[in-house]
Amino acid sequence: MEPEVFVTLVKEMRGKLTITELCRLFGISRASYYRWIQRKDLGKLTALEESVRHLCFLHKFRYGYRKITALINQKYKVNKNTVQKIMQKYHWNCRVKMKKCSKVGQPYRVVENKLNRQFSSEAPLKKLVTDITYLPFGQKQLYLSSIMDLYNGEIVAYTIGEKQDTAFVLDTLNQLPETADCLLHSDQGSVYTSFDYQNKIKTKGITMSMSRKGTPSDNACIESFHASLKSETFYLDGLTNEPTSIVIETVKEYITYYNEDRIQQKLGYQSPIDYRKSAA
Repeated sequence: MEPEVFVTLVKEMRGKLTITELCRLFGISRASYYRWIQRKDLGKLTALEESVRHLCFLHKFRYGYRKITALINQKYKVNKNTVQKIMQKYHWNCRVKMKKCSKVGQPYRVVENKLNRQFSSEAPLKKLVTDITYLPFGQKQLYLSSIMDLYNGEIVAYTIGEKQDTAFVLDTLNQLPETADCLLHSDQGSVYTSFDYQNKIKTKGITMSMSRKGTPSDNACIESFHASLKSETFYLDGLTNEPTSIVIETVKEYITYYNEDRIQQKLGYQSPIDYRKSAA
């Protein structure tokens, strides 16, 4: 990272992170930082560099150069290669590292894979996918059950809990409106094959679909969301042993960010909710 950028960052983060924490995060010695602040020749960023810097920090280095370019192009045109060079120069590259999710549950009674990897939908609440993921970042194990609408990738229901039983996924399912002619796809976890869950599915007029055994790619969209959630929060910020309240708040804030603000290339660089509203 360029000296002037790091010095500016420390000023902006004053009261939020200590100098020691920032130095450790960016691999910079405290001695270097104090030497830099004594210099009189720290250069200034150009207007474009400042725009790139602002967006990279605003989104916590979750975006690559394509998304940063798309955001800048909302105001004025700039070539993506130029943005890429700026991000490489100042080490503002995307810092997200995708992690694999663990599978939950054991097969008991399965239904046909009706979704069959047809991950696009032409209307809201017609094709939904659901899954459970671990949240091993606090002082006790937590789980996240979420349901995604394949129309725009929006998370339309979710539950955070300490036990991954049938009641846990029923709580998520009950957040859906009473809607008919809807397909809900899951893996073969025992919570999804249970009598209570399948009975509730029928009551709500929903058609079930399940991935083939040992084929997580049949449910790739929700798997990808859970991976992004962990990578862009807990892994990115090095959160490993947080209070339960912090873990829960982190997940809630990210889902709100994901639905309302996080742009996606497949949605024309719009957030899920913006895409749904613009298409309405």
